[in-house]
Amino acid sequence: MLEHVTWFRQAAVRWQDAERTVYVDPWGTGDDPPPADLILITHAHFDHFRPDEIEKLRCPETRLIAPLDVANELTGDVTPVRPGETYEVGGVRIATVPAYNTREEALGFHPKEKGWVGYVMELGGTTYYHAGDTDHAPELDDVHADVAFLPIGGHFTMDWRAAAGLAKTIEPSVAVPIHYGFVICSPSHGLRFRDAAAPVAVELIAPVDDFEQG
Repeated sequence: MLEHVTWFRQAAVRWQDAERTVYVDPWGTGDDPPPADLILITHAHFDHFRPDEIEKLRCPETRLIAPLDVANELTGDVTPVRPGETYEVGGVRIATVPAYNTREEALGFHPKEKGWVGYVMELGGTTYYHAGDTDHAPELDDVHADVAFLPIGGHFTMDWRAAAGLAKTIEPSVAVPIHYGFVICSPSHGLRFRDAAAPVAVELIAPVDDFEQG
């Protein structure tokens, strides 16, 4: 289920097969990346919405999917999305999931009223959940996916403990930690997440870009 997946840094993930190439929150994708059929943006923060990366990856056929505030800054074939809805874009079925902070000390980072999102995508017969930046909000208990990409960095998002709790609640076939080891959080927290999420299977993907934290 992960053979088509590349993790670059933070929340930047690519899914690619012979039919299509899909990026979520692209950042650090290198000098000559394959052009995108779809680019999905979860929210407006600099480590998720990078116009320079979008311009590097897009071609005339590229479809863009983003929450309303980000979509308003984009041109081309753009689909604005809201949490809790289902779309079909470029032959891919996409469901949007709320992504926001619930901890009192973090409410200003990702407010619920922004309408920022995670995505559940059906690709190659597998469902992939990319959570975006979020805490373990109650709506997330209803997510169903074969693979779950979960942020574990803490402070701005849930930490490895909370992410492990979400993994055990939604029970994907495989959980993959992301959004750690770069802006915040030691790479060793991936191992902590793996142990805490048991019995859910966890795969630790090495990022293309080198970790920046100790």
